[in-house]
Amino acid sequence: MNGTSYALGVGEDKSALFWTLLALGGLVLLGTLYAFFTLEHHGHALTGMDNQIVWGLPHVFAVFLIVAASGVLNVASIGSVFGKKVYKARAPLSGLLALAMMVGGLAVLVLDLGRPERLTVALTHYNFKSIFALNMIFYNGFFAIVGLYLLTLMDRKLSPWSKPLGILAFLWRLALTTATGSIFGFIVARAGFNSALYAPMFILYSFTYGMAVFMVVQSIMYKWNDIQVDARILAKMKNLLAIFIAASLYFTAVLHLTNLYYAKQWEFERFILLEGGVYTWMFWAGQVLLGGVLPLILLFSPLARHPATVFVAALLVILGGHCQMYVTIIGGQAFPLDLFPGWAESSSFYDGQIHPYTPTIWELLLGLGGIAIAFLITTVAVRVLGFLPQDDLKALEPELKAG
Repeated sequence: MNGTSYALGVGEDKSALFWTLLALGGLVLLGTLYAFFTLEHHGHALTGMDNQIVWGLPHVFAVFLIVAASGVLNVASIGSVFGKKVYKARAPLSGLLALAMMVGGLAVLVLDLGRPERLTVALTHYNFKSIFALNMIFYNGFFAIVGLYLLTLMDRKLSPWSKPLGILAFLWRLALTTATGSIFGFIVARAGFNSALYAPMFILYSFTYGMAVFMVVQSIMYKWNDIQVDARILAKMKNLLAIFIAASLYFTAVLHLTNLYYAKQWEFERFILLEGGVYTWMFWAGQVLLGGVLPLILLFSPLARHPATVFVAALLVILGGHCQMYVTIIGGQAFPLDLFPGWAESSSFYDGQIHPYTPTIWELLLGLGGIAIAFLITTVAVRVLGFLPQDDLKALEPELKAG
């Protein structure tokens, strides 16, 4: 691998596949724009959302992309901040994916707004008592800092600045993910939210989802260029992913055990863990089994020596991550509000009832649009610039021997 230049789509056959991928991504994006203009014309009445569930399926995709964008930058941080040479070669791709996924996630949020043309108000007027306003600052700062950091990684003349900017990017993304988790933790009216654990839990989720996304993209790029990743490097990365998965499962268990300690949370926990229908299924079968237990089994099995097994495990983590976001965001809203704690109230408007929600095709198209945007940015950038991780195994030998 050392000393050889690789690019996505070399050769006529691969060039044809490259344009095919662009066309497919473009078709998905066209479908997203069609859904957006349809909803702008007819209103959100075409969606499954209402005044009880105001964050629907598009937010599941958007928040996942934003959280994973923060986490995927962890690969670059391990190289630049902590000096691990194995990850330094992967830092440019890590920065690219972080920017692409953040663009995709924020694009979904903008398209899902009832009045997207008023985005300029959110960009120019800040209410510093609002966690949403603080997130606008973190998002803008993320683009500026990661963009400069990526520039220092790509230009050798600016390389002396890569470590200080890498440290700043590391701290900034921790703050960003803390703020994203705090959006839910600060909503005291919702039994499913209102927990200080959401901030550190979202940081761990970001590490897990970001690492999984990076490994999926890296596997595809290596397969495209007929490159076999060194077994020792693959082992390091899959072990790190396994640690993140285990830590995420641990924090999920801590969150629910903490809720079970408080009598006021018992009804919500019974809803999510036992009687919540689709939310219970997505929690146990999706988030825990598909996104946690099964990937751990694969990563610690003898089959983990094969890149295909690690690829499948990482893909399962991504699917489980979407299930987690669905349970957290929509399940937390579906559970009825306790408007007057300690008092009984009644009306004809869903008092004490689990609120139904069925996502529509329009919402799915909006959500897939974020993935399509991230996919198109990554595909074009990898094609034009040298983002393929190339390992100098001779230089890495001392680090690989150290384990």
